[in-house]
Amino acid sequence: MTPYDRLRELGLELMAPADPIGTYVPFVLSGSVLYLSGQGPREPDGSLHQGKVGADVSIEDAYLHARTTGLNLLSVAHMALGDLGRVRRVVKLLGMVNAIPEFTEHPLVINGASDLFVAVFEDAGRHARSAVGMGSLPGNITVEVEAIFEIAP
Repeated sequence: MTPYDRLRELGLELMAPADPIGTYVPFVLSGSVLYLSGQGPREPDGSLHQGKVGADVSIEDAYLHARTTGLNLLSVAHMALGDLGRVRRVVKLLGMVNAIPEFTEHPLVINGASDLFVAVFEDAGRHARSAVGMGSLPGNITVEVEAIFEIAP
């Protein structure tokens, strides 16, 4: 079963990646490592999920936003590699949550992206990770996640 088959089973489709909003590229491929720039919770229609987790956004909604962000990362990886089957391992994620200062459940939110990668890549989707809170994120988005993948030639 391919990563694309698993995405279909989940009822998910890749979309065209968003254009960078600054002076950077969406990915860098260096040897057998694919570095993915931070992505946010952008829906296929281009809308972004915004707000502060712990105030106007629930943990459950933010989890889904992180899952959407993971799907956006997979879309960039597909653009970079041409085939998600080249992913040998998801190595590391950095998940950032736009949260109120008192919020402490950042890992529960970023599990949305982590759970997606495990569902799509199975054991190769298990990764090291940091999940941290931020005072703000670009465009007031709820989450941002960046990723590092090991890839096959």
